[in-house]
Amino acid sequence: MRKISLPKERLIELLKKQKTATMKELKKTLKSNSSMTIFRKLKELDYLSSCSDSGKYYTLRNIPKFDQAGLWFYKSILFSSYGSLSETIRNLIEKSDAGYSALGLEKLLKVTPNEVLLKLIKSKFIIRKKIDGIYIYFSSFRSERESQEQSRKRMEKDCDLGKITPDVLMNEVKASIILFYCTLNEKQKRLYAGLESIKLGNGGDRVISELLGLNIKTVTKGKNELLNNSINIDTIRFSGGGRKKKKKKL
Repeated sequence: MRKISLPKERLIELLKKQKTATMKELKKTLKSNSSMTIFRKLKELDYLSSCSDSGKYYTLRNIPKFDQAGLWFYKSILFSSYGSLSETIRNLIEKSDAGYSALGLEKLLKVTPNEVLLKLIKSKFIIRKKIDGIYIYFSSFRSERESQEQSRKRMEKDCDLGKITPDVLMNEVKASIILFYCTLNEKQKRLYAGLESIKLGNGGDRVISELLGLNIKTVTKGKNELLNNSINIDTIRFSGGGRKKKKKKL
């Protein structure tokens, strides 16, 4: 006598085979046209609905191999260990080091998060602040938010510095800097390079070294001379420069 599998077993078998399934596929498996019946059976299992595709895909919680962010993509379908898209975004923001922009979340989740973000703000689950003209979303908990804001400011500073390289400097600015640099004597070149490095901050020695074709140690030396106020002004002037000496009358 053939053993007839129970509805729950048939659902498990289908989901293990396909990894995911739509309501239409689940109904076909159980030979039922009732969505309520399917949901009752799913509730008997530890299941998840997709965060993308309007939640129309289903899987068992033990099937996904979630990454460190708690996300799993199967054929571009997004599932999250947090369950819903709203809970996923909320947890990602709360656990982030420097908050998220909407674009950052979209790149990570491959879904548009704007509507969910507005709902989370309205519910006061997250906070948003405009930094350099872009809204950044932070934790609603004060201590976490302050830490995230500091990290975001450092990150933005590093990103700005990373863009200031010989390859992406505007041609006009690059040409002007190099032209002025070429008019200086060796000591002035070193000090000018050090000054530009100080303006850039952390990593400036490397950027200026690449831009001007200087040894990075030369840039560092010029910077240290300026910072330590160890410059002999008289030796910087061009020959013939400075105030003219008055001739003594006989």
